[in-house]
Amino acid sequence: MGKVNYTPEQIVIRLRTAEVLCAQGNTIGEAARQIGVSEQTYYHEVSL
Repeated sequence: MGKVNYTPEQIVIRLRTAEVLCAQGNTIGEAARQIGVSEQTYYHEVSL
């Protein structure tokens, strides 16, 4: 499986979607799976 390179705009959209999902009561892990990334990738992107 190859690496996918997302644009900064696509990353921001996914992180905002995850933020909305968490505000609705989902855990970080559930939100990360729903946006199609691993929990580790989510935390890596948030820390940048």
